[in-house]
Amino acid sequence: MIRLVILLQALALSSSELSKNKVDQTPTALIKRPGETVLLSCNHSNPSFDMIQWYKQSAEGQDLVLLAFVRFSYRDVEDQFEDLYNVSGTGGSQSSLHILKLNGSEERAVYFCAASDAQRCRNPQP
Repeated sequence: MIRLVILLQALALSSSELSKNKVDQTPTALIKRPGETVLLSCNHSNPSFDMIQWYKQSAEGQDLVLLAFVRFSYRDVEDQFEDLYNVSGTGGSQSSLHILKLNGSEERAVYFCAASDAQRCRNPQP
């Protein structure tokens, strides 16, 4: 029987004091079977943060990959992951990442949520 181990980490990304940047992610670890769904939650209490991003790092330790983000009420899943993940919540306090169906080894990873006051620029000026 194949089981997938999903480790979870929470990050706070900001230039302000670290003590103000507490980010909680639950659950902290999961073991699931292929075909099952997963719901990950991320919460923060910093009023200057308006964005929560979700990242994945494969079990092989490759680079972090952005899966989705929530900023205010705008939600976005990266195009290549739309069939695998769904995101909800508001960047101002909480977000959830829903893994729609575990597909096997490609979902075995460490999942990170990060809260920040980062700005997203769609059309940068030269």
